[in-house]
Amino acid sequence: MTALRLKNRVALVTGSSSGIGRATALLFSDEGAKVAVVDINEKGGNETAQMISKSGGESFFVKADVSKDTDSKQMVESVIEKYARLDIVVNNAGIFLENDTATQLSAENWSKIIDVNLKGVFLGSKYGISQMVKQKSGSIVNTASVAGFFPARNLSAYSASKAGVIALTKAMAADYGPHNIRVNCVCPGEIVTAMDTVLEERWGGRPAYFQFRDEVERNRYPLKRFGKPEDVARAMLFLASDESSWITGAALIVDGGSTSFNNASLLNFSSLT
Repeated sequence: MTALRLKNRVALVTGSSSGIGRATALLFSDEGAKVAVVDINEKGGNETAQMISKSGGESFFVKADVSKDTDSKQMVESVIEKYARLDIVVNNAGIFLENDTATQLSAENWSKIIDVNLKGVFLGSKYGISQMVKQKSGSIVNTASVAGFFPARNLSAYSASKAGVIALTKAMAADYGPHNIRVNCVCPGEIVTAMDTVLEERWGGRPAYFQFRDEVERNRYPLKRFGKPEDVARAMLFLASDESSWITGAALIVDGGSTSFNNASLLNFSSLT
């Protein structure tokens, strides 16, 4: 029987009410971790925690807005209060807004995207690492995007925020490696999640969207499909576990091979997490 890769570990996963975050929380639990499910969506977050409990795992839900300093500090403190340690932080919570070219995007929406996607990663890392320094060990895994390497049309703030996550990941890896803390990020390509409804609206409804998706999958992906949340969750697991014990500061692209031979900036959409 294969040993559980996260046995006796405590993990905190933000944005885990659905999509990549939920898939990651469930997988981490399956691999032996106690999981703090964190999200601003109380209903979805509780559902994730209940799914973990029903499968025999240990979990609890924390409602938090990762863009707020007080919420981020409290979510980490609640985990430490319950389990007396914190081994893994997955900063996954993220948003995007449609048609955010520089002239169309309001300053308010720019701040909203940057606050959740980049500041949220900073705050989750800030308070998580503070505990990990005391423990002299830990792993931070952030969700960036291929848009951080190949900025996408109509998603200027989103692309900027994800590029920032990649740079922040590398900087924190350099700063906290001497404390035995590893910091990495995953960069998903197009992932089919709840955010897909936005793309459906953009393409004039479900039939037109799926026709578009089929064409993209045939022509753009060596693996001939969009990604699933579970595809990214498995990459998260690798970076969180001891299997990647000599990896830090990495930006792991999980995109079905699309950016290996295509320029993602030519697309009319971005990786959605």
